[in-house]
Amino acid sequence: MAHILVVDDDPAIRQLLTDVLEMDGYEVSVAVDGLAAVRAVEAINPDFVILDVMMPGLDGFGVLSTIRAQPGEPVPVLMLTAAAESDANARAWAGGVDYYLAKPFTADAVLDLIDGVLTGQVSVADL
Repeated sequence: MAHILVVDDDPAIRQLLTDVLEMDGYEVSVAVDGLAAVRAVEAINPDFVILDVMMPGLDGFGVLSTIRAQPGEPVPVLMLTAAAESDANARAWAGGVDYYLAKPFTADAVLDLIDGVLTGQVSVADL
C-alpha cells in the first residue's frame, strides 16, 4: 500500500484528502506546516507528497527544496495552492515540482492523478 503525505495548514483540506485517499486504500500521514512536513518526509519516506504552498513558518517552496535535496529516487510532489501570486506556478516548476493544481480543486482530480502516477499511467509529460 502506497504512503501519501498530505501537507496543508487548512484542517478541512487535510481531512478531505485524508478521507478520500484512505477510502481508495492509501496509507496517509499529515503535516500541518512546512517544518512538520520536512520531519515527516525524513521519517516515513512517503511514496507521494501533496504539498500546500502558503503555510506558516517554512512554506511549500522551502519544503519542496528540502525534498529535492534528499538523495535517492525523487518522490513525486503535487503542489496545491490558492496563491494569487502570478509567479507561484513558475516558481513551483523551477523548484522541481512534478504536478501543480490550483485551489479550489476536486478530490477526484487529486485521486486520479495520484492513482495514475503510482500505477505508472501518468507522467509529467502527460500534463
